[in-house]
Order: sequence, then structure tokens, then C-alpha cells
Amino acid sequence: MITFIQIPNQANPRNLNKTLPNLRRRRRRMIINGGDGRSEMASGKNPSQISSVLSLPPPPPPHATSFVAEMGDTDGKIGGEEKHTVAAFDINDFVVIKEGEAEILMHAKNEVFYNKAQVNNRDMSIAVLRTFISKREQEHEEMLLKRKRAGPKVAEEPAVEADGVTDSVTDNGKSNGECEVSEEISQDEPCSVSEDPAVKQDGKVRGGLKPPRVLEALSASGLRAIRYAREVDGIAQVVALDNDKASVEACRRNIKFNGSVACSKVESHLADARVYMLTHPKEYDVVDLDPYGTPSIFLDSAVQSVADGGILMCTATDMAVLCGGNGEVCYSKYGSYPLRGKYCHEMALRILLACIESHANRYKRYIVPVLSVQMDFYVRVFVRIYTSASAMKNTPLKLSYVYQCTGCDSFHLQPLGRTVSKNSSVRYLPGFGPAVAQDCSDCGKKYNMGGPIWSAPIHDLEWVTSILEDVKSMKDRYPAFNRISAVLTTISEELPDVPLYLSLHNLCATLKCTSPSAVIFRSAVINAGYRISGSHVNPLGLKTDAPMDVIWDIMRCWVKNHPVKAQPPDQAGSVILAKEPILQANFARAVASLSKAQAKKVARFLPNPERHWGPKVRAGRQITSKHVSLLGVDAVNSVIHNDHEENDGPPSKRKKTEETSHDL
Repeated sequence: MITFIQIPNQANPRNLNKTLPNLRRRRRRMIINGGDGRSEMASGKNPSQISSVLSLPPPPPPHATSFVAEMGDTDGKIGGEEKHTVAAFDINDFVVIKEGEAEILMHAKNEVFYNKAQVNNRDMSIAVLRTFISKREQEHEEMLLKRKRAGPKVAEEPAVEADGVTDSVTDNGKSNGECEVSEEISQDEPCSVSEDPAVKQDGKVRGGLKPPRVLEALSASGLRAIRYAREVDGIAQVVALDNDKASVEACRRNIKFNGSVACSKVESHLADARVYMLTHPKEYDVVDLDPYGTPSIFLDSAVQSVADGGILMCTATDMAVLCGGNGEVCYSKYGSYPLRGKYCHEMALRILLACIESHANRYKRYIVPVLSVQMDFYVRVFVRIYTSASAMKNTPLKLSYVYQCTGCDSFHLQPLGRTVSKNSSVRYLPGFGPAVAQDCSDCGKKYNMGGPIWSAPIHDLEWVTSILEDVKSMKDRYPAFNRISAVLTTISEELPDVPLYLSLHNLCATLKCTSPSAVIFRSAVINAGYRISGSHVNPLGLKTDAPMDVIWDIMRCWVKNHPVKAQPPDQAGSVILAKEPILQANFARAVASLSKAQAKKVARFLPNPERHWGPKVRAGRQITSKHVSLLGVDAVNSVIHNDHEENDGPPSKRKKTEETSHDL
């Protein structure tokens, strides 16, 4: 559950003195119950001791309504340590937002970006990160066991780190490479150094495997980085980057606000993420990209910053571009041309995967998707990155062009490459083509061509099962448990080797006929000897390995039992129905027509928890009446009302003054 604690905006300074101790007492109770290692901060009765969690001074005198919060460093030196100061701010301008085990101070003026709807994204990322750490340890143990079995010489060698994990932590805990920052905000050190006895001074853990390092390239308020540090066990360090001074100040303030655990693990730097990742190649086991819009400008440096066997987590929110609204823009950003079919959201996932693979191939690297999700208003992919010049040659086998008929819903895939094996050698050759004739064999219309897209599996079902089990075992630690468990359940039942999907309603719209139930249609496909499943992207989507002529034969048999009105002969539906079906469909209910989740009546597609659950205004932009569709009427009116109160004159006088100035 996400908790909002509003700090009232009281004009009377005496009310401010009452508010701060109350907030600190509430925080003290949460610290005692949280069991996060900060209980010693809650034992005192003096509110000034609790204020050290945020590094705030004691409550201000009655005449003070703003103060300076020390963020671990000031321009001068205190006790031999450099200290930064963040500009003075009014505590009344902030709201305390609690998500998971993290809390952040969020400004009411949209200075730093925060979107409550992204709790689904953050919860899913935490679940994947926990599974990644577990899998990484298993792989390392298997590697050591394999070397031990290989021979005594290998067994006698000292234990080495996991492949691709480089030693990028120095003895003093600083990361290698200096990053350029402004004069006010310079590159800083962690608030404290981990005292875990299992971690040696060189950063290695007993057994040879270093704990993973995480890079959040676009941190904004730092909520995601703080949640990683506080909620995921086994993380050595989280580096949070941002190129905006206000965001870095907010991130550092929030790190302090979350106590010693966050201070010991999270670092915040003012830096261009692209430059930072380029100057830290293969240093991070996890790289998280969650930009406002397209991630395309960050992908080239991101694939270089991930260690071998590490994981790249990438979000794209420019769905209008990826789903075919601006095909030429999508091609310029991602190198693929989208099609506006019913499967456009899954195609967006596959375009993003193909783009990441293309960037990785330039450095003799390749990707292995473990989970790819379309939720809310964005797509999110989780891919592991490896280095291998020989394995990279298989990339053309994983890419395909898509031919979409303009008259009906038929689509066909054209693989980009193929292989020919002779004895022990393998030759890589161009794919055979064309996959279809110039005119559609079903309705006679022309084809549109899109792609290339990633046509290999977009999930690893073993990973999906492990993630789902982990989520269910710790349901209380996921604020968005219901949503992410529903999505993971649906993904676990998808056909992994079938790209894109059909829409039963679209098939019926083409033929102008009544729609069979999903169970009846699934049964007909299963009885014909093919596989079929749902899709997590669309509740009406159906993924099947049956060819399109079999699908249309099933629909022809359905229309024979449920006649339709006569249509003009030149329409696609009339052309399709004019042909006799070769396959006689059997609509008897099949046992496998319902998935296990459907049979158990497990919720798989949940409504949004509240209105205006979607994208928000970019940080720094003034909120006006045109943002009602994004934020809601109440939120927009409250912001506009506060802006009017802050200005000198009443709104009516100010408006008249503005009109007079325009006339001049």
C-alpha cells in the first residue's frame, strides 16, 4: 500500500512546531515496527534525535518557516568531512510518500517527477531483481562445481568471480571513474560504509562471488533506488544518476530520510547517464533504464555498462510511436517499422527487444529475454546480456519481418536468416522469401510490411515461474501484489514460441458474424490438432500455432451454423466466406480449452485502482487546465489554487493587469 502523509500548509508558525514533532513521532513508531536496523534512532524521546534520520535540525523557532537540510556534506568541512548543503526549503511544501519500505519527500510543485502508477513497474522490477540474485548464485555454484569436476588443477585454482563481474570497487568504497558535476553538487561518497563481515575490503564475498551492483540511470526522486537497497537482500551498491540538479538534491534528501540502510548502499550523482555508462563498461550487474519517453538514446551505452551475465531492465513509454502512430519516427528511433494491428502492443515489445539486440551486437554481445511485459501505458523488458562473437551470429534467426493483410486479419512472418548444417559446420544464409504472394490468399487484398521484430521467445518460463513463486511467498512486501501476480500468472500460460496474437472479435468483425465464445473457439483449434493460449497484453488476444487458413476454415464452419446477412462481393469477408472450408471444425468442448488460472477463477486482468491511472506531466512543466485528462479535475484545481495564493494580488486584479499589458 502507498501511504501519503500530508504536511499541512499552515500560515501560523506555531502550527509548524506542532506538525514536525507529530511527523517525527509517527516516523519513530514506523521505525520501531519496521525492523530495518534503525530502531536505535527511535529509542530517544527527544524529537531532535529522530530528526537525524533526515538530517534535519530541531524544530525551527516560531519566526522560521524554512530551513536548510544538511545532506551529509556542506561547502565547508565539519569534522574533517566535506558537507553539501541543499538550498533552504519550506517543509510545508512537501508530502511524505510511502511505497513499500521506502519513503520520499515529494514537492507539491512538480519539480521532480513521480508517478504513483509506476508502482507496478517498481514492484515487478524488485521481483525480477530478487530472482536474478538467486539465479546468479546458482549459476556461480554450478560453475564452481563444473570446474571442480574438470580436474584437480582447476580445483586448486583460487575461486574467481562470476563471468563478466569486474572489480570496480576500491578499498575506500568509492566507484571507479570520476563523474563531472556542478560546483554546488559534486560527486559524493556513500553516507556510510557497509560493515558486513562477509564482505571483504576488496568488495568480494567469501566464496568468490561479489554481491551485485545496481545502476539506476535516471533516478529522479530516487524512490526506485531506495526500494532496491531496502527491499532486495544481497545488493552491494545502488548508484542513482540524474542530469537534473533538483532531482539529485531530492534524491540525496530522500536517501537521508530513509536511514542508515539507504545511506550505506545508495549513491546519488549529478551526471549524464550516457557518458557515465560509457565510462564504466561492464561494471554493473544490473542496469535500470526508466526514462520519460523513449530509451533509444541510452541503449548503446547501457548494453556496454552491463557485466557479462548481468541484466538490463528497460522501459519505453512512447507507445504511440511503437504502436504505429508515427511509423517513420519509430524507424528512426528503433530501426523497425511498426504495424497498426490488434497485436501492436506485443509488437512494441518485440521492436524494443530487436533494438536492444542490435545495439548489443555492435560490441559482440547478445541478449536473452527473461521477461517482457506490457502494462498500463508502457512496455518493460528484462534481458540478460552476454558476450560471444559466435553466439551473436544467431541474431538473424531471431528476427523477422511481418506481412499484415490490409483487408483481413491474416499476418505472416518472414525470418531474416537461416542456417544450413553440413557435417559439423554451420553456414548462415539469408532467409527464403517472399513468405507470401503479393495478394492475400484469403481475401485478395494487399499486404503491409513491418519490422524487423524479435520473433524468438520473449519470456523464460522457468524465470517466470520462479518470479511468481517469489511474489506469492512475500505478498505483503509488494504494494501492487494483485496486479503483478495477475500479469505473471497470464504470462506463465502463454505459448512462448508463438509471436503476436489474433483477436477473435476482429476475425468476426471481418466476416460480420456473431462471435463464438473464447472457450468454443479454443476448443475448435485444439480439436484440429494445434495449440492455443491467451495473451497478457490483451484479454481478447489468442496466441496459436495454427496457420491462418485453418483459422479461417474454423470461422467458415462457425458461420455455416450461424448465418450472416449477404455482403457486397468485393468485401474481404465475402471473399473469405465464398470459399468452402477444407477443414471441418469440431466445436466440442476440449479439456484444455480453459487454462489452469481460468479453471480456478484466478483474476488475470484487473481494472485500474483509481481514475487517471496513467502517465503524468513531465517534471518542471507548469500544470494547467489542459492536464485534466492526466491528473483529474481536483488535482489540477488544487495546484492552480495554490499558485494563485502565492502570487501578490488576487486573481481578478492579476488578470486585468495582464490584459492591460497585452494591449500595450
